[in-house]
Amino acid sequence: MLSNILVGLVALIHLYIVYLEMVLWDTPRGHKAFGLEPRFAKASKSLAANQGLYNGFLAAGLIWGLWLGVAGFEVKVFFLLCVAIAGVYGAATVSRKILLIQALPATLALAALWLGW
Repeated sequence: MLSNILVGLVALIHLYIVYLEMVLWDTPRGHKAFGLEPRFAKASKSLAANQGLYNGFLAAGLIWGLWLGVAGFEVKVFFLLCVAIAGVYGAATVSRKILLIQALPATLALAALWLGW
């Protein structure tokens, strides 16, 4: 039960990231969330939307794993690993904040899943 709550939380985080990257990127809220200058945000809007789409696929995979129930164990593990790896890479290349926002929740969900919580 705890693992499904954590997987759902990771999916919700990624749905919010999708919204930030695809809808709010070139707005004051998007600028604040990602530490962007308005000029850069405008120039990189299409790249952010593409990145948001990938985050949407991660969320969709996690939701699919939840929908499958017990049979979705491997699906959840795969997508949580993808999220954790993306979070570590993002922390190394963009901002350490990504480690806390993305990689840590995914790692906690993975641990709960593997421990059968």
